[in-house]
Amino acid sequence: MKKALTIAGSDSGGGAGIQADLKTMTVHQVYGASVITAVTAQNTRGVQGVKTLSAEAVASQLNSVLRDIKFSALKTGMLANSKIIEQVAQKIKDYSLKNLVVDPVMVATSGDLLLKKEAVETYKEKLFPLAEIITPNLHEARLLAGTEADEDIDLYFLAEKLITYGSRYVLIKGGHSSKGRPADKAVDLLYDGSQFIEFEAEYIPTNNTHGTGCTLSAAIASNLARGMEMEKAVGKAKEFITGAIKNSFNVGQGNSPVNHCWNLNRGVLAGLESLTSVTAQS
Repeated sequence: MKKALTIAGSDSGGGAGIQADLKTMTVHQVYGASVITAVTAQNTRGVQGVKTLSAEAVASQLNSVLRDIKFSALKTGMLANSKIIEQVAQKIKDYSLKNLVVDPVMVATSGDLLLKKEAVETYKEKLFPLAEIITPNLHEARLLAGTEADEDIDLYFLAEKLITYGSRYVLIKGGHSSKGRPADKAVDLLYDGSQFIEFEAEYIPTNNTHGTGCTLSAAIASNLARGMEMEKAVGKAKEFITGAIKNSFNVGQGNSPVNHCWNLNRGVLAGLESLTSVTAQS
């Protein structure tokens, strides 16, 4: 079994962060390991508190797993500040890690800030040049490109700007708010510096979208770990997140997460239910 590493924050509500990443890796039949950067007090209603670990604590976790386990891919999520980003970038270079997926987590779905403002430049200078792909959403792409947050800018322009920061690929998650796109379509744009590829899926009107970015990037990392080329890895991840949103269910009283287990084999689930029934009767 291939191994993948997630470097991100913990979501006590289980819908995003480390928890979402490990669930996603598991259903993709990849062994997932984790390095925690921050602990959040979080539920479906929002983020009530954040405790960021020291850069030294993050480095210690990285050294521990990287000295022992050979990873075929890795992803980053919430990195919180410049010192942590710098440590992560240095360890990636020290251990010659490949297939890095960077999800530049800046703001939670609830609107809570999850990244110190000074860390944006550190992302660009230290981590993006090491990445196989970066996966910002539309809001994050605008921020990284230095444009106004509410400015209606073409995805192609943003992709061309972001590729200059050094990653091999850029995937901008345009969602249903993409300029000039039908309201019933969710379009993401992949760019490698020369070719644009659009990934289109139905737009699903729901508030149960917590953890979409974490889940998509973890799916891409899992697919890369299993040996897929980038276009296929992104396409399969897009299919997975679309199904996860479409098959979501209510967990709490706010914006619930996507359903990471939506595509588990129905026969396996039926078998488990049958086993439980037999056990209960015996």
